[in-house]
Amino acid sequence: MNDGSKKSRRRRSSSLLYQEPQESMEHLSDQAAIPNLNANWVNAKGAWAIHIVLIVALKIFFSIIPGIKRDTSWTLTNITYMFGSYLMFHWVQGIPFEFNAGAYDNLNMWEQMDNGDQFTPTKKFLLSVPICLFLASTHYTHYDLTYFTINVLALLGVIVPKLPVSHRLRVRFLSGPPEDRYIDER
Repeated sequence: MNDGSKKSRRRRSSSLLYQEPQESMEHLSDQAAIPNLNANWVNAKGAWAIHIVLIVALKIFFSIIPGIKRDTSWTLTNITYMFGSYLMFHWVQGIPFEFNAGAYDNLNMWEQMDNGDQFTPTKKFLLSVPICLFLASTHYTHYDLTYFTINVLALLGVIVPKLPVSHRLRVRFLSGPPEDRYIDER
């Protein structure tokens, strides 16, 4: 795939941080050609409500398990929602559809939403939900230091990737070099 006029951009396998390069003009035109069905659903009616429904369902599920106290059920609800949110919005890259010529292969869902714009209403909502859940879980655990530490670590694990400073920044452990999809044209 590489010839003398093109150089491949690779990351060393020992790197923990990797800054994703900007898309080429070809990828940008592919992204503009067809709407991104993978990320456009977050702006649809009811998309915001599903987060509240999931949190309530998780809380009910953890509350009905015998032997789990209220403090623990709130912390488990918080951790489960935060883990699912991180996995869905920040870990998985690309889209499950094959109709856009790989235009979004190197972007996670958070970067795909709203064409990468920061602080849109949807992104503000998705930033506020983990914070509100953290505040509720901290309150209902009676500010216990152990539960607080677990909940704040879960919160930081979800909030930091949503910040503009983390845009296109990858933190990966035990992952090999990226595929040969980052090609500089010179």
